[in-house]
Amino acid sequence: MSNQETVPSPESVWAILQETARMSQEYKKQTEERFARWEAERAEREAERKKAEAERETKREAERAEREAERKKSEKAWEKRFGWLTDKIGEIIEAMVEGDILGKFEKLGYHFTGCTRRYKFKNNKLDIRGEIDFFLEDGDTAMLVEVKTTLEIEDVKYHLERMKKYRRYADAKGDKRTFIAAVAGGAVVSETVREFAHQNGMYVIVQSGDAVRIVKPPKGFKVKEW
Repeated sequence: MSNQETVPSPESVWAILQETARMSQEYKKQTEERFARWEAERAEREAERKKAEAERETKREAERAEREAERKKSEKAWEKRFGWLTDKIGEIIEAMVEGDILGKFEKLGYHFTGCTRRYKFKNNKLDIRGEIDFFLEDGDTAMLVEVKTTLEIEDVKYHLERMKKYRRYADAKGDKRTFIAAVAGGAVVSETVREFAHQNGMYVIVQSGDAVRIVKPPKGFKVKEW
């Protein structure tokens, strides 16, 4: 027997190469199939996760909508009750102002002979319209009174703008009277609001017990005329 190694024939080498290529292709195919299964399983899990999350979100959204509807319902009921109470308080204050206002201003030298409640004015051509809580008349002078349950600085500013608007309305119809203003509020009208109204030439009326009183204007007060 020869000690030399046997040299494989070309046919053997070719067969080995073919088998290696086949095994490589088989391994590649199996790998791709496993990866495809993993990917399919991952996609399925992801779809299930998204579906579950969508269902939870739908449920949460339905619960949020239900809570919001309940909140709005409660808020509406509260606003209705609060609005009714505010309207009633406002009506009481207006009634108190109307019942005592002429006499109060009589003491300040004004001789108002008429008091119109919720006086409305309108001029379509000038696009002017509005409502005045109390319109007091005294010959060549009239007073416009704004009444609020809780009087704030913004209410005073609003009344100042309304006075300008009413002056334009009056001029358009040839009413040359002098107009002055007053604001009225419930028992609690802050000092800041009173000072602001006085600084702008307005009288301030507040609730006092079962009647109303005119807050004494500060020294140097001058009523503003429109």
